[in-house]
Amino acid sequence: MTALVQVRDLKIEARTDAGRTVEIIRGVSFDVADGEIVALIGESGSGKTTIALNFMGYTRPGCRVTGGRVLFDGQDMVTLGERQRAERRGSSVSYVPQSAAAAFNPAHRIMDQVVEVTRIHASMPIAEARRKAVDLFRALALPDPETIGDRFPHQVSGGQLQRLSAAMALLGDPKLVIFDEPTTALDVTTQVEVLRAFKSVMKKGRVAGVYVSHDLAVVAQIADRIVVLRHGEIQEEGTVEDILERPGHPYTRELLAAFRPAATVRAPEVEARPSAPLLVVRDVVAGYGELAADGTPKLRVLDKVSLELRRGRNLGIIGESGCGKSTLARVIAGILPAASGEVVFDGKPLARDLRHRSREELRDLQIVFQFADTSLNPSKPIGEILARPLVFYHGMGGREREARIGELLDMVHLPGNLRHRRPGELSGGQKQRVNLARALAADAKLILCDEITSALDTVVAAAIIELLKELQRELSLSYLFISHDLTTVRAICDEVVVMYKGEKIEQLTPALGDGQPSHPYSRLLFSSVPQLRIGWLDGLEQDPELLRAFAQR
Repeated sequence: MTALVQVRDLKIEARTDAGRTVEIIRGVSFDVADGEIVALIGESGSGKTTIALNFMGYTRPGCRVTGGRVLFDGQDMVTLGERQRAERRGSSVSYVPQSAAAAFNPAHRIMDQVVEVTRIHASMPIAEARRKAVDLFRALALPDPETIGDRFPHQVSGGQLQRLSAAMALLGDPKLVIFDEPTTALDVTTQVEVLRAFKSVMKKGRVAGVYVSHDLAVVAQIADRIVVLRHGEIQEEGTVEDILERPGHPYTRELLAAFRPAATVRAPEVEARPSAPLLVVRDVVAGYGELAADGTPKLRVLDKVSLELRRGRNLGIIGESGCGKSTLARVIAGILPAASGEVVFDGKPLARDLRHRSREELRDLQIVFQFADTSLNPSKPIGEILARPLVFYHGMGGREREARIGELLDMVHLPGNLRHRRPGELSGGQKQRVNLARALAADAKLILCDEITSALDTVVAAAIIELLKELQRELSLSYLFISHDLTTVRAICDEVVVMYKGEKIEQLTPALGDGQPSHPYSRLLFSSVPQLRIGWLDGLEQDPELLRAFAQR
């Protein structure tokens, strides 16, 4: 096959806050052929996105190319003038970001934004662009393709917005599309739908792709070749079959080991005598907006949800985006008062609003949020962030407080000198460990973990799960673990509650799907877990029953 992109000895350096320069891409070389999809995989900070953005001639602020070439269709994007690069962006090469919400202006209708690339490049009349956009909406399996463009971004789901972002990227007939972790934040069933749509359109149009991801199951379904990156260097390169079935480099084997569900399945615990319930949720109704005449919120998110978690055990809450998982965590924590129902903790009913709970009740039940970036005050050093719960809950001061901060950092395997840094100076995994240390500072009995590994790469996420297990053994903790990632749930939970459209539809014991899910949505959910197996997605296309279930969602 003809090489569309040739990367040769690419070197990029970045300037740190301290004024030093660090080489972050160290002599990388590989090709992307016409119509081929090449996956760039590796942990956070490996250089995946930095390399991919250079295919458009874009280098992040604070970075500069110090050597090498990026030949796109015979022209070097490194030395090309900015005007010539701009002419290629959106027409010859386009980009699909991780967060489609950031790609759309909330004040403008979707269709106007999708066709904007054709206006900028004057590539076709606006009426023709709109007709072509509708064809792409249909090809990407979007509902109501003729009218969905009339909506505003907030009026479609996350999975639909991600496919609309792909339509925007494809409208200009590019030769190459860069996909930058476009399915990371999606639930498993939506992720499968989006992958099916991406793969179908790319193959039919013979469009080349660079797929940036840390999810090996996704890569196994969509890529032709894989480039494994670490610390800005290529560790291994080969076909999907070679990398997944015959990995040669130790780091590649580490990535595979971190992902494979069989290696992480939690063995169900057998209790000699059932422990008392630590948490009981009874008939909780909750939502947003004004209350109707019957006392229920106009936008009802939870509808009479009940569950039970026993002391020392872990309960997983799974389901697609919008099913009410995070809302349930907020109700339990008292952040969102329930309209009706009851939350009982350690045998005592809790006030619905956290402002009416005692300090002891607040201390015993802590929550760790999905995004550590927005959970940690960026202006405060880590030591001060950890000191706050120590003062609030335990009245610690002076040397005792400083010693405890050191112990907390040690518990989550972070160096003591990190206490002087601010969150912006930490990696994603380090910030999530600080987030966890802050919850531990309260000496909680139950920690609500709300999608805490969804934004982390596979290796870092696996390390966080192992840390949670270790802390549970040492501190006799219980976890309520909210996730759309069944692999993660399998690794840590004893039981799982499946939620759908605000209702608890099933509780399985153990939490591995081995209890033969009986509800149709549960069967769809467990059947849809992307497998680390080549051709799994193609096989899915041959399953009429499962495809009908997707269509009925």
